[in-house]
Amino acid sequence: MESASKRLKIAEWVKEKLEKSPVFKIAIFLVTILGTSMVIGDGVLTPCISVISAVDGVKEKAPSLSDTNISWISAAILIALFSIQRFGTDKVGYSFAPMVATWFLLIGGIGVYNLFKYDITVLRAFNPKYIVDYFKRNGKQGWISLGGIVLCITGTEAMFADLGHFNVRAIQIGFSCALLPGVSLAYIGQAAYLSKFPDNVSDAFYKSIPGPLFWPTFIVAISTAIIASQAMISGAFAIIWQSQNLGCFPRVRVYHTSAKYEGQVYIPEVNYALMIACVIVAIAFKKTAKIGNAYGIAVVFVMVITTCMVTIIMLVIWKTKIWWILLFLVVFGGAELLYLSSVLYKFTEGGYLPLAFSLVMMMIMGVWHYVHVKRYWFELNNKVPSNYIKDLAQNQDIRRIPGVGFFYSELVQGIPPIFPHFIEKIPSIHSVLVFVSIKHLPISRVELQERFIFRQVKPKDTKIFRCVARYGYNDALEGPSEFEGLLVEKLKRYIHNEYFGLEKGDAMEGDTIHGEESMSGSARASSGYSTVHIEETLSTPQDVSQGLIQPANYSDQLSSSLDRFNIEEEMQFIQKEMEKGVVYLLGEAEVVADKKSSFFKIMTVNYLYNFLRKNFTHGEKSLMIPRDKVLKVGMTYEI
Repeated sequence: MESASKRLKIAEWVKEKLEKSPVFKIAIFLVTILGTSMVIGDGVLTPCISVISAVDGVKEKAPSLSDTNISWISAAILIALFSIQRFGTDKVGYSFAPMVATWFLLIGGIGVYNLFKYDITVLRAFNPKYIVDYFKRNGKQGWISLGGIVLCITGTEAMFADLGHFNVRAIQIGFSCALLPGVSLAYIGQAAYLSKFPDNVSDAFYKSIPGPLFWPTFIVAISTAIIASQAMISGAFAIIWQSQNLGCFPRVRVYHTSAKYEGQVYIPEVNYALMIACVIVAIAFKKTAKIGNAYGIAVVFVMVITTCMVTIIMLVIWKTKIWWILLFLVVFGGAELLYLSSVLYKFTEGGYLPLAFSLVMMMIMGVWHYVHVKRYWFELNNKVPSNYIKDLAQNQDIRRIPGVGFFYSELVQGIPPIFPHFIEKIPSIHSVLVFVSIKHLPISRVELQERFIFRQVKPKDTKIFRCVARYGYNDALEGPSEFEGLLVEKLKRYIHNEYFGLEKGDAMEGDTIHGEESMSGSARASSGYSTVHIEETLSTPQDVSQGLIQPANYSDQLSSSLDRFNIEEEMQFIQKEMEKGVVYLLGEAEVVADKKSSFFKIMTVNYLYNFLRKNFTHGEKSLMIPRDKVLKVGMTYEI
């Protein structure tokens, strides 16, 4: 108990220091987006090195082919690879699963064949003594060679990129029963072959293949190179989608390709950007040597960062014993830093590529997150006071125009500061106004009856409402007509429920929905919002009025509620206004740095952020809002 209590105190102390120290928070954020950028960069390097190395084997049978020819053939295969990504991980995975199984059986079998044919004594290399002897004998060159040795394990990490696509048990079985024995036997067989033919080290894989198996192995190698590449590309999609949800990446259009696994996504813009980058790298570098240097740096950097992050998690979240944490950090971190120091030796020979790519990605993610957070807090701190709507209703200069207005806002509570600016420019509001917030939840689907959460803005006679529309990752946004009809229908149901007290939300104006990004699909009303989930057979006014239902807790409310005629009249009013037309109102806020800001902040906010905002997906496109129904009003936020 004392040990557990001590670990708890250490975890709380470390957590407090991390949360209160701006330096630590910034450092963790920068390291995290560096690792994220490296993984995205893997989505460029893995396809290149996998496909080129597989295609390069054809020179065994066609030596007249040059490196340029190989690079162009590889580029064509890469274009085909990225073209099939839109079908989703499930379909691509099921299509190639038999090919992957064949590949591991094939390379494992060839490895066993070479082991017994050439030199079974290479198994003595499992003795750690030979590691010591190797470094004694080779010195600095032995250390430099670690940069090439690390490539023996790169590629296997692609399995762990699939953690968002398949369950943990499937990956454990696949790694332990297929990948590890297959790859190990292949390398053991190549070592046996090289003991007899040491001059063939540059292309040992293809030269060690028995003659009759060359072309089948070549075809399977190309196929599995595509599959390994596809895993990292899918991983890049998933990590960009997660970054976007955390406000660390500009808005892109995300398509979920699986109803079962949240991480299986397809992002067209990212797919084409990765494809162009892959083709450029393949044609520019041609050989796998330089790409291998870049690839090694990217993979080992990600390993080091992952070890650092897992150490913090072990300390703060898991509350592991301190000795286990130190042992983990020394063993894994020490080995990874040793490999990292070796791969960085090849920095000028292609190793700079992943770092350059990561710096660009870090700049995009860092700038977007910084301004995104500043903008959100600006809106939250400058939201409209609770008495603004009451004053607005009493203002005789404000006209109510026919129709329904949907005013889009990221805030789920309060009225955004851009709304008064809208009223100032256009002194009128629609007869029915709904503030709409679209929220995506980390679940597959949200039931239709729980899709919308409403709350009426007081005073009630203003006919102004707030609505949170919740979607799961596999829910498609409805088309404009369907969305309008569905929202208005549920709004009428909400009005009916409110009057009869079936579901009531009376939270005060200042109430907040906490954890708005991660509410479950079955979540009910919170912080003053009322859901519209009731049984049809128990929701008619006649049932209540005739005593078929005994609303024990609502007798006082029923005595003061409007009669059925007034309820029907109000719902008919909303329906008639909807038929007169729906207009989508969008606030287009331009974010600029405060005039007293530093030069660096002005460049970041005024130029870099606004460049990203203008060149990525715009709000009305991602929400599928028809252009002929959009009314925008601009405003400048100074942060």
